[in-house]
Amino acid sequence: MSEPREEHLRDWLSFAEELGLTPFYRRRAAPQGSPLPARKISLPVIEDPTPTVPMVSMAHETPQTASLFGEVPGHVEGDTLEKIRADIGDCRRCKLWPHRANIVFGVGNPRAELVFVGEGPGADEDAQGEPFVGRAGRLLNRWIESMGLTRDAVYICNVVKCRPPANRTPEKDEVETCSPFLFRQLDAIRPKLICCLGASAAKALLGKPIAITRVRGQVFDYRGSKLFLTYHPAYLLRPHSPTVDREIRQDLEKIRTFLSA
Repeated sequence: MSEPREEHLRDWLSFAEELGLTPFYRRRAAPQGSPLPARKISLPVIEDPTPTVPMVSMAHETPQTASLFGEVPGHVEGDTLEKIRADIGDCRRCKLWPHRANIVFGVGNPRAELVFVGEGPGADEDAQGEPFVGRAGRLLNRWIESMGLTRDAVYICNVVKCRPPANRTPEKDEVETCSPFLFRQLDAIRPKLICCLGASAAKALLGKPIAITRVRGQVFDYRGSKLFLTYHPAYLLRPHSPTVDREIRQDLEKIRTFLSA
């Protein structure tokens, strides 16, 4: 296999694992005496995962490109976070509600310049009704403090507001049901910068699968704000390359510099 093709395949496998897919190359052993028949296979055609949204510099404002996304469902003129939470109510719109203890709406400054968007609540978040309060949340707090900010100064929320069973990745129908409330939150806050934490949040906002390892650190125009992509804090709680720690420091410095400009 040529080196470029091998690198392409490696990127694709990494992308699949980010989405929580069971790697297709791990086959169950065949029963003794019943070998698997040999068959010809071909590698999938891999589309470039880079978003179609124009990348922009964090140092310069550019014309808005929200029209590339069309109108986001659920936008309400003059919306407020209080009204959005009231509209959610005791939500039973998707199949996640029987598994939750609490709806995890969001927390922080309703006029924040920086909004963090994660995937969905975990066990600690579900129990307390607040996003990012477990181990990943404590790491996120350290990121925020490293930029000279406090947790109360930013806004933190998730794509889905109810915990998926066993912390699995939210499924397509669950994201489609819940994401209009996220879009309304972003419209109501109108932050200077939206920071997507991980592939699931990026996919929900950009509308297509995103390989964070390939686009992290990049910035895009998004509905009147800038959209920034980086790793989810939970990713750094697992064994990872020291390169990832350096990349996170670079990302946080970019955010800090942009907000202080």
